[in-house]
Amino acid sequence: MNPAPARVLRVCVLTLGGLLVTAACSVLSTPPTAEKPDYAPATTPPGTSAPSPAALTQAQAQAALVTEADLGEPWTPTQGTAIWHDGLLKATTELPDCRRLLDTLYAEEPFGADARPRAVISLDDVWNEAQLRYQIVTRNPADVDHAIAWLRTLPRKCARFTATTARGDRLDVQVTDAALPAVGDARQGLRVTLTGATLNDEPVLLTLDTAVVRVGDDAIGLSHGGLGDIEPDVTQTAAQLGAQRLADIRKQGRTQI
Repeated sequence: MNPAPARVLRVCVLTLGGLLVTAACSVLSTPPTAEKPDYAPATTPPGTSAPSPAALTQAQAQAALVTEADLGEPWTPTQGTAIWHDGLLKATTELPDCRRLLDTLYAEEPFGADARPRAVISLDDVWNEAQLRYQIVTRNPADVDHAIAWLRTLPRKCARFTATTARGDRLDVQVTDAALPAVGDARQGLRVTLTGATLNDEPVLLTLDTAVVRVGDDAIGLSHGGLGDIEPDVTQTAAQLGAQRLADIRKQGRTQI
């Protein structure tokens, strides 16, 4: 089958003083797909994938990563942690589940601190200072499903709350569901926005997508954030392409290491 032409997405991010560097509108080319993805509910009926007890090899995990070549210009290998990561995500609140969410976003550990990624990549959008971190883990499916179930409760438990950063800035945080393609065996995405002002009265707007997708005994965890608004198609494309690659590896057979 001939691949469909790649879609081109336009990404625009606001310029916000202080913590921000001047942003720009960017054009993002997403990889071709055979058909438009179906943005279905967050859970696929169980039993759609046969168990695969063998772990991914390092080469297989690396091959399943989404890279800058998949996302196209302006994505490049990361040059370091974004200034907004420590400045805004290092925050806390009195609400236990919401505090756990902030800790998870800051540590970029959606599967827990004891989960060790088989492969991980971080990418920068050099035009608007967005960043994407993408990791693959091999973990007990029940543990991944437990993490997904918890994420699914947060748009209700943490729909809106106030957080305080390490510098003392107070931010209004909103949590909503983020649509994901109908890939893998289970999935959940969240969009988290943090708005407010710094102690110097500089306006703040951070938008962050986080998502978990389970494909058999493997799982994808990704975060995609930036100052101002971010394009949800970047998150959706990364989740879809990564899940397809993991599924292809499963079909080709697994090697116990």
